[in-house]
Amino acid sequence: MSRFCFRCPLRWADMDAYGHVNNTEYLAYLEEARIALLFQGAADAGVTTLLGQVVVVRHEIDYRRPLEFRPEPILIDTWVTGIRNTSFSLGYDVRDENTLYATAATVMAAYDAAAEATRPLSERERSWLETLRDDEA
Repeated sequence: MSRFCFRCPLRWADMDAYGHVNNTEYLAYLEEARIALLFQGAADAGVTTLLGQVVVVRHEIDYRRPLEFRPEPILIDTWVTGIRNTSFSLGYDVRDENTLYATAATVMAAYDAAAEATRPLSERERSWLETLRDDEA
């Protein structure tokens, strides 16, 4: 099992009237981590077919603790929780060294833009996704 860790900076504009990160900003944080995973992690492994060729099917977020602004980035661990024929599921921990702020999940589907339809994951894509798999998280 291997997790991808993304260091996500906070912006002052992410705060709400209560002085903590607005719940809608978590989706942007997850997107940043996911893009880094697919554009950096997959590309570094030679898997370029996932770049811009996946779509979000579903998001789920459980908020654990309020996250207040600070200059240090938060950490977002991302891993694969499942792989199907045309889709895969990701898990996330939004945290710092001491606190878990949120857990989340995303379902992604491989997508063929020309056909405007999902497509099967290739063996190379599946093999790379397996390196990030953690079914016990």
